[in-house]
Amino acid sequence: MKLKILNFTALILLLLTNNSCRTIDKLTQFNMDFNQTVVIPSSTGLSLPIDILTPELETNSESTFEINNTSKELIEEIRLTSLTLNLTSPSGADFSFLESIRVYMNAQDLPEVEIAWSNDIPDGTGNSLTLNVSGADFQEYIKKDQFSLRCNTITDELLTSDHEIDIATSFLHRCKDFRSITY
Repeated sequence: MKLKILNFTALILLLLTNNSCRTIDKLTQFNMDFNQTVVIPSSTGLSLPIDILTPELETNSESTFEINNTSKELIEEIRLTSLTLNLTSPSGADFSFLESIRVYMNAQDLPEVEIAWSNDIPDGTGNSLTLNVSGADFQEYIKKDQFSLRCNTITDELLTSDHEIDIATSFLHRCKDFRSITY
């Protein structure tokens, strides 16, 4: 009987500890999502690298940190968790025209860094493409007021019309710990 009580007590403690860790994660982590659009122009040459710049994007990081009960001083790290490209025009097109793509991030007074890429993109990829993402910490870039992206593409098909692509990024923010969150 004592063994059953000990096992039951251990199980309850394990469940409480596991639940509290998830609760702490919810309190100390949040995502920031950004969306931008780029256009790969028609008549883009085959197998030539083409650079496409996005306009600067407001991060609104200060207000986002405030909404999530933290501040930029309490951010431990910001990691890119996903970068997905969605081809919005021309209608019915897919990413088979791309051979490779690399995406770089720029912010004032910081060096340009590669954040995502895809090489050897197969035919029949469809109109949505999820890129490999860097494991780097991007907090200095997201803490800035603005950032921009540069896409470096190589096509393996001649484009007869402009291709509009939405870039959806998601960054996971981790605060130092639950004691650092203000209410």
